[in-house]
Amino acid sequence: MQAIAVIPGQPDSVHLAELEKPSIDTIPNGRGVLVEVLQVGVDGTDKEINAAEYGGAPPGYDFLVIGHESFGRVVEVGDGVTELEPGDYVTATVRRPGNSIYDQIGHYDMTIDETYYERGINLLHGFLTEFYVDEPEYLVKVPNSLADVGVLMEPMSVVEKGIVQAYEIQRRLRLWRPKKALVLGAGAIGQLATLVLKLQGLDVVTMARTPPPHLKSQLIEELGARYLSTEEIDLSEVMNRHGPFDIVFEATGVSWIAFKAMEVLTKNGILVLTSITGGDAKVEIPGDKVNLDFVLHNKVMFGTVNANREYFELGVKDFAHSQSQYPGWLQKLLSHPVEGLGEYEKMMHLLTTEKQAVKVFMQLKSLNGS
Repeated sequence: MQAIAVIPGQPDSVHLAELEKPSIDTIPNGRGVLVEVLQVGVDGTDKEINAAEYGGAPPGYDFLVIGHESFGRVVEVGDGVTELEPGDYVTATVRRPGNSIYDQIGHYDMTIDETYYERGINLLHGFLTEFYVDEPEYLVKVPNSLADVGVLMEPMSVVEKGIVQAYEIQRRLRLWRPKKALVLGAGAIGQLATLVLKLQGLDVVTMARTPPPHLKSQLIEELGARYLSTEEIDLSEVMNRHGPFDIVFEATGVSWIAFKAMEVLTKNGILVLTSITGGDAKVEIPGDKVNLDFVLHNKVMFGTVNANREYFELGVKDFAHSQSQYPGWLQKLLSHPVEGLGEYEKMMHLLTTEKQAVKVFMQLKSLNGS
């Protein structure tokens, strides 16, 4: 079967590779699940892996199948599988357990191992292929009513984890009722972060580079949030007009913006960093001022990596909630479909050049089975 792969360490090596169709027998105790891949979302991570910024091939291979945002249909299950059955729609988690204590208790997204395992990113093949086999523990069922947006479930899990962890950290305050949030970035993660924060009743400002109007600004405004351009207004001015902010959710992939965001938090505020900034950019910040401000005002900044199944399941619930609050909105995020694995060059071109793409995704098979 075909797959889209790269040669880790070799820039611009994206190509079509051949893999054997997997068998459920590779999973012990009859716990194998064979999934036919229907759609795969792609993002800056795939672009950066193709640029050889990071990523590693699985043992025994000189290539890595990319694609970590999966949506598929179960076609076969082993005798030991009771959680799923053929015909079920599923998405898959990205991280897989290592050997640390966190891995052993199901929090493999919090591993302290130096070596980590992520499908489509490091040491495990991803989902840009025709079929894959996995264990039920790493597969999350998606209701039929959400099938047309199921490919967004992985980025949604990142958002859910970041926001849940922010609230968990803020339990230290005993009483914390955030009212204002700033989301930095208006790609899929930024859009979904805006959605979740609006569902929780916050007043949200979302910022990205390009001045409005365009699709990204339109989508933000449809949620009742405010869209602003970093080219038209400085973060400090945004803070004076609309802040300061209880939560800042950073999803830009631009390190200077991430660190500048430290200056717009209110007292007891929290900054969530979600973007990967591959490269060696240097950033200048007013270190004494920021340090003093964080100490005197009990502020927090933390990073969060892709999520375990708990946050995928939360994403399913919030997707269902959003369909009633903002009907049809999620579907609009799927802005740039690419048909078939053979169009990998078009896929990578869109990721590299199309700045107004909210979500580029590969359509391998139709959702209705044809």
